[in-house]
Amino acid sequence: MDLNAARMFVAVVQAGSLSAAAARLGTPLPTLSRRIRELERQLKVQLLERSTRGTRLTDAGARLYEHAGRGIEALLEAEQAVASDQARLKGRLRLSLPQTFEPWWELLAAFQRRYPDIQVHVISTERRMDLVEDGIDVALRVGAIVHETMVARHVLTFRNVLVAGPALVERLGQPADPEALQHFPCAVWSTRVDAPVRWELGGQVVTPRAVLTTNDYHQLCHRALAGDVVTELPPFLAAGPIRDGRLVPLLPQHTLPEWKLHLVYPPHRHPSTIVRTYLDFCQGWLPNIARACEIGVA
Repeated sequence: MDLNAARMFVAVVQAGSLSAAAARLGTPLPTLSRRIRELERQLKVQLLERSTRGTRLTDAGARLYEHAGRGIEALLEAEQAVASDQARLKGRLRLSLPQTFEPWWELLAAFQRRYPDIQVHVISTERRMDLVEDGIDVALRVGAIVHETMVARHVLTFRNVLVAGPALVERLGQPADPEALQHFPCAVWSTRVDAPVRWELGGQVVTPRAVLTTNDYHQLCHRALAGDVVTELPPFLAAGPIRDGRLVPLLPQHTLPEWKLHLVYPPHRHPSTIVRTYLDFCQGWLPNIARACEIGVA
């Protein structure tokens, strides 16, 4: 059954005539009349008896109105409830974030302080999730965007930083060039055990002597602070320890590649008010993210 035609039928019954219903719905009278006739043909039964004094329900029309009226009323109540929740920004926001991206944690905290009725569900993973299949509203992605059907909003560009603890630099000295890293114990971020261990430094690809590979930047930071290894860190993890002297930047003239950060979401024609509000909030918070990533920010 055509639900829109059923809604028009209910409006005709409640208004008492086709012309009154057309005025109430803001629908041209010929259109309304045609849709009711199409509904009658679809159901193969006459629903309304028309006369100069208005319309009268047939027995079949009365039975349809009894059931359809309750359904249309329930749909209207549901529509009003959704609109009310959107107006109060009440609901759930499902997000995917890369692991250890700390600047976004404070963004989410500030977002929920402003919109306390929004429940945020975060999946923190390095896996590229299928937003539609996994039910994700918005993902924060580092690197190239490979899913062309998604909308990608560029957030910022940054570079990781090569660092070591002062004790390691004092013991082994500053590396003079990227090739000198082969004489240093290094720790490298990687998601695969068998992945090739390489760093691109100023366009020069080197193979460091990796004593540790892990997909946990916090572990890399911990080992660098302990004076055990040379490693690369995101700028938001490296900035504070560099400022207070607990880490030393290495080979600053040989920079690591740029990484682009995007907010990615499905291309809905009408994103929910909550999603639009979150995207706008992120845009307004970007200066704070940029300050956290001030080392190597493009």
